[in-house]
Parts: sequence; structure tokens; C-alpha cells
Amino acid sequence: MRKGWKPVLAAAAVVLAITGCTSAPTSTTSAGSGSAKVLTVWTVEDVAERVATQQKILDAYTAKTGVQTKLVAVAEDQLATVLASAAAANDLPDVIGAVSMNGINQLATDKLLDTDAAAKIVNDLGASTFSPRALELLKDGDTQLAVPSDGWAQLLFYRKDLFDAAGLAAPTTYDAIAKAAQALDNGKMAGIVASTAAADSFTQQTFEHFALANNCQLVTGDQITLNSPACQESLKFYADLIKQYSTSGAQDADTTRATYFAGDAAMVVWSSFLLDELAGLRKDALPTCDKCTDDPKWLAKNTGVVSAIQGPNGTEPASFGEIVSWAVLTGADPDTTGLVEYMMNDGYVDWLSVAAEGKVPTRFGTADEPAKFTDAWKQLKTGVDTKELLSDTYSAEILAAVAAAPNGFNRWGLPQGKGALAAAVANQFVIPKILNEMWDSGLSPADAAAKAQEQAQAISDELG
Repeated sequence: MRKGWKPVLAAAAVVLAITGCTSAPTSTTSAGSGSAKVLTVWTVEDVAERVATQQKILDAYTAKTGVQTKLVAVAEDQLATVLASAAAANDLPDVIGAVSMNGINQLATDKLLDTDAAAKIVNDLGASTFSPRALELLKDGDTQLAVPSDGWAQLLFYRKDLFDAAGLAAPTTYDAIAKAAQALDNGKMAGIVASTAAADSFTQQTFEHFALANNCQLVTGDQITLNSPACQESLKFYADLIKQYSTSGAQDADTTRATYFAGDAAMVVWSSFLLDELAGLRKDALPTCDKCTDDPKWLAKNTGVVSAIQGPNGTEPASFGEIVSWAVLTGADPDTTGLVEYMMNDGYVDWLSVAAEGKVPTRFGTADEPAKFTDAWKQLKTGVDTKELLSDTYSAEILAAVAAAPNGFNRWGLPQGKGALAAAVANQFVIPKILNEMWDSGLSPADAAAKAQEQAQAISDELG
């Protein structure tokens, strides 16, 4: 899960983290236009350090083009409300950066996206230079909704030393995961830790990854299919895995990370944002295992990573993650396309450096240098209190797996054009609440699937 991730569409009071960060232009005239120009750029990357980095990129854009920009950072869980207020006041930004896939689908539903601009940007840069899957997930039919900028991958981290000692296969399948969890679970060591909290998007994300691996889909065609045998099997697998081989009590991002970092779990499901913390680069989230005292990187050195898993009903291994995008809004200044193209080309590596461990490139390179940006990403420094290259800690194999993950991403509802339904089901915590009924009251997989089907159908009927 993304650090501090909350649903983009949550309703809350309007809070702007940082406003009015206007770049210092070298000229007050836009290149080739002959008139004063200020592009308003909203960003969901609202951590102060990240905002400062983005401002430097925009300053460089202004120095090159003469086009001024105004950077406004918006807390992610405030975006929907802030947008509604701006739309009512006819004061929408030209473009928003780092918008989630659910957020893009909501913008499309509200008819706020300039899809012609998105298509032009992708075509100008070269569609072949992007991850095909990233482009596909950001489409509605043949319409390119937004420009995918980067993503974070959900990963299964596992203790290679324990797996090797026990002669266990890497946890790439339902069967391998269950066998490893059973073999390594004991009085002190949990076989696996993963999110279980009932009102937590991390639980939805984690289950959805396992569900997609088993070809359990929210919809097939136009039909909701959460009561399918594949979904019943997925619910049973996840419920049994947690009940039999995990820690007790509600688990979330903080608790699962702490348990794995203490050396008390053989596996943990987390996002690629864990990479810098696992390497000991963040003081408030350091590995605390016994051997980590003498070597803060010990746990990272003894951890393997799986990005794609497969269930018995799955047709191929599935990866899960979030792709964030540049969303050009209706009525945007025509120069906005040039700005986004700059952010995806000259300024792209600097953009990825905002948080390299969780900003995996979705544009791999250029026509002349197909791996330009992927290669540059592998050499970016990451960390909070200490900055180091990802390659200083992690093997080329691990970095290659993380870099390749976006090309295999799947998500409920998006390929089927049901993004609004998927967002609503996730934001109402349908699956996390039902999973907790399975753990707390023994709800059967069949009844759990039937209940999920009924609730998703009711949501679909409300959406119309």
C-alpha cells in the first residue's frame, strides 16, 4: 500500500496542504504565445519534501519555456471535495498529478477529463514507449483517459533464509504460499502477516491481489461475479491463511510491517514503498530483528520478493498495484500538453526521484533509448533520513521484478470498463468487512461470496 494511502474519493473537509507555490519564471511570456501565462498544477504528492522536488522540476520547465506555473498540493483524501468546490467556482486546475486509477475513473464519470489532450500526449511521446498494460488500464474503450506516470507494486516479501533452510519453493502460487506458511508458523514466528482491518483499503488491496491471481473477478462482461467458484475459493484461501498462520487481532500497514521487521513473520504483503524502510533508511521504521542490530540491512539482504502470484483457477500469474497519472482537465490551457510532455520526458527522472521506491516508471524509455527511464530509476537514491541507491541494497533480479511489475498489473473492474463500480465497492469496504465476518463468526465461503455479490449488485444498481 502507498504510505498514507486513503481512497481518493473519500469525502472530507477541504484542506490544501500547500498552496500558491508559484515558480520563479525567467520570463512572463509563454513560449510562442506572446501573452502572460500561468498553468495551475495540482499534485497529490503532498509531502513537503516531495512538493519541493516538484517545484524544482516546474521551475526548470519555466526556465526552458517561459510558461509560469502555480503548484498546489492537495491531500489525497481531500481531492474529491476540493475538486467539487473548484468546479462550482469555475476554478479548476489545468492538470492534476499523481491521480489514482479510481480517481481518474471518477473524473471521467464527472466529465472533467480532456481525453483528447491525454491521447495527444501519449501519441507525441510514443505509445510504444509506455507500459502497454498501464495505457490499457487508463482507457475507457479506445479513449485514453489520462497519461500514466508511474506506479507502486504490491509485493509478497519473504524470508529467503528460512525458505532455503526448509527447502521451500518461492511463494509464487496459492499452494506454495500455504505450504510455506504452515511449515514456518510456530510459537514465535507467524507464517504470514497481511492486512485484516475491516475499514482499511489495504485489506481490499491485499485480498484483490490474491483474488485476481485466482481469476476471481468483480465483473465478467456486464455481470457481477463475486459469487463465482473462483471467488469462493479465494475468500476461503485468504480467510484460512490468516486464521491458521497469522497473528491475532486487526492487522494494518503499521502492524504487519512491524511484525516482519521484528523477524516475527516469514512473509508479509506490502507495497514497493517498503523497500527503503526494509533497507534501514527511515529512522521511525527501522528493522528490529535480532540480527538487524549489528547489520541494519540484514533483513533486506535475506528477503526475497514476489510480484506475481497464481491460484489454482488462475490462467496466468497476476500482479497488483496502483498506477497514478497526469489528468488534464476540461478547459485546460493548450500549453498544458507541453507541460505534461516535459514531466514525462526531460523532467521524468526527477519526477520519479520524488519517491523512487514507490514510483516505478510506466514510461520505460524513448524510441531511441527504450530502457532509458527504467535504467535511470534503478540508479535513483531513495530513503527518508538516509539516501542510498536501491541497487546498493537490492539485487538486479529484485529491481528487475519490481520494474517489470506495472506491465502485469490487473485490477477489479478496470479492464471491463467498470471503474466507478470498483471504486465504490472498495471505498465501502465490502470485502474487508465480509472477511472479518468469516474470521469472527465463521461465515462460510459460499455465504461470504453470496453476500459480496448482493452488496456489489446493490451498489451497481445505485450507480445506475
